[in-house]
Formats: sequence, structure tokens, C-alpha cells
Amino acid sequence: MTKANSRESEYPIDPMFLERWSPRAFTGETIEETQLLTLLDAAHWAPSSSNMQPWRFLYALKGSEHWEEFVSLLVESNQEWAKNASALIFVVSRSFNGPRSEGRSSYTHSFDAGTAWGHLAMQACISGFYAHGMGGIKHEEIKEKLGVPEGYRVEAGIAVGRIADKSILSERYREREFPSQRKPLSEVVFNGHFIGND
Repeated sequence: MTKANSRESEYPIDPMFLERWSPRAFTGETIEETQLLTLLDAAHWAPSSSNMQPWRFLYALKGSEHWEEFVSLLVESNQEWAKNASALIFVVSRSFNGPRSEGRSSYTHSFDAGTAWGHLAMQACISGFYAHGMGGIKHEEIKEKLGVPEGYRVEAGIAVGRIADKSILSERYREREFPSQRKPLSEVVFNGHFIGND
């Protein structure tokens, strides 16, 4: 067992997996573009089906010409806290293999993009930043306003920044600002056949 960050694993994993979590309280300080690109570089080394690398990342740095537009593409409840991040990223995945004209769909594009996001989140933690993934984004508006072509799926948003004291958050978020626990491993891992039904 490993203990870190008020969490405890059932098996001896590296503590960095327990240290990583998704805060909402960010300092709002700027991040150098090279620092953000370091996180994105880690993401792009993720494994992918046949090395297709279907992930694409669109980003805006706080204070840049694109910042307000990126904030506006989050749902309002996420805008409330994510406006204090240092960078916002939208993850997009390519839903086809090879040239689009061949019409071959990729079954694992979302799976692969999720793996890349996981690499980004871990590199952020290693680098002294935190990354908070968000499903609460305006998917169709992102496609339209940011020029995402047909055949690509807008997957999620990510807020990146340095952690701040939770007192800067509204009360509803302050109460939830802590590293969440996980279900017991036995509820999500099965030897042989699927067991249980949520």
C-alpha cells in the first residue's frame, strides 16, 4: 500500500499517482508557453493504436488574445473557477485512420486521446502544476469557433495552473476542494467475466 495526499492505494503504486488530483482553485499566475508545451510534449508521447496519434490540442494562455474566447467556450459553472487558470486546453481527436477520403473510422480515437490527457496530467503534477479535466464545455461552439474540421471529435477541456488556497472559491466549490477517493479496486477490476452492474 502507498499513502500520499490523504489517499491510500491497495497496492504499492508510485506516490505520484496519489499526488495527482483535479483542484479548481488556481492562482491565476501566468505560465510560460515553453512550460505548457512541456506538458503537451509529454501528452504526445502517449501510446496510441498503430501510432496514429489521433489527439489534437488547442490552447490559450491567460492574458493572450485567445483567452477570453476559450473561457467563453466553457459552461458557465466551469467559467467561474477556470478563468483563474494559467492555460486552457481543448482536446480533440481524429475519428478516422489514414486519409479521410478512405473513410476508415478509428474505434479507439477517444481512448487514445484520453491516454494522452493522462500523460499531460501526470507531467503537470511532476512540474508543479495541476490539470483539471472538464466535460462541461460547449462542444459544438468549439468546433465552429476554433475551426475544428469534420471527422474530429471535441473530447474535453483542461484547465492548467498552480494551486491556490480554496478560500478563493465560491462556497459550493470550496466544500469539494480536496483529493477525491476511489472505489475499491474490486469494484472496477474483474478476473475473467464482468461482475456487477452500476
